[in-house]
Amino acid sequence: MTELYPLLLTPSLHTKVWGGRKLETVLGLELPTNEPYGEAWLVHDTSTVTNGTLAGKTLGDLTAEYGTTLIGDGNNPIDGFPLLAKILDAADWLSVQVHPNDEQAARLESDPRGKTEAWLILEADADAQLVIGLQSGTTQESMANAIRENTLEDLLVYASVKAGDVLFVAANTVHAIGAGNLLYEIQQSSDITYRLYDWGRMGLDGNPRQLHIEKGVQVSNLETIPPIAHPTGAELVRSTYFVTERLKETMTRNTNGKFHALTCVKGEMRVSAQEIQVSMNMGQSVLIPASIPHYDVSGDGELYCSYQP
Repeated sequence: MTELYPLLLTPSLHTKVWGGRKLETVLGLELPTNEPYGEAWLVHDTSTVTNGTLAGKTLGDLTAEYGTTLIGDGNNPIDGFPLLAKILDAADWLSVQVHPNDEQAARLESDPRGKTEAWLILEADADAQLVIGLQSGTTQESMANAIRENTLEDLLVYASVKAGDVLFVAANTVHAIGAGNLLYEIQQSSDITYRLYDWGRMGLDGNPRQLHIEKGVQVSNLETIPPIAHPTGAELVRSTYFVTERLKETMTRNTNGKFHALTCVKGEMRVSAQEIQVSMNMGQSVLIPASIPHYDVSGDGELYCSYQP
């Protein structure tokens, strides 16, 4: 079996009715068609290795083949790669949605993971906003009625954002990303989404997109609103599921037996380990496998480093 090394990844790209072209114009990712692209899944089972002897294999292939050597102890390789790092380009509002927690995902969907996530704003138009919850006093009944009557937007809590802001979106938080946001998202690798409201628009196929009212209302947190942070230090977000840090000077990093998912968000950076050096431009990602004890970072740019705590 090939010894693991720093893996340069090509993302899987996803068209979305709310997407745009910034994945190409800002990040330099080549978009294969003229459709609106909303998401680049940078580090995920569907990402493809482009360097070295494992080139052409997906991260899902390697997770099945190498198991905890790649993803670290405490993860079940059968469940796939545990985190998903992506970049989203919102040219229009995303739907208002909510995700279940681990217990709810197991009970409602027979899925091993719920979905807790965090958003790190890379660029934001002057009027860019997020939805971060529901107004105080909203009940499950009034929420369900508002969805059916197409008036949910009157019950939402909106927040303005700027580049450098961070929002930790715990499972059960009602949320939406507004037009004019380009952001890095780190999340549990789960695609369970309960869509609550879609602003009355049609999907790319010309039909209304499905809503999930019963389950969505059932798992929605109606009590708390998450704060928007603007961290200035190295640590950007920390949770039970992931930590994301900002790296922007020359340093040696220890992995402590955890994989490190690195994404270049500014300038150019270099990562080296196991006598292999990988250069990264903005929008590119490298995975440091859990079996690599340490790696070196250098360059004049900035990396986001996400790993499990």
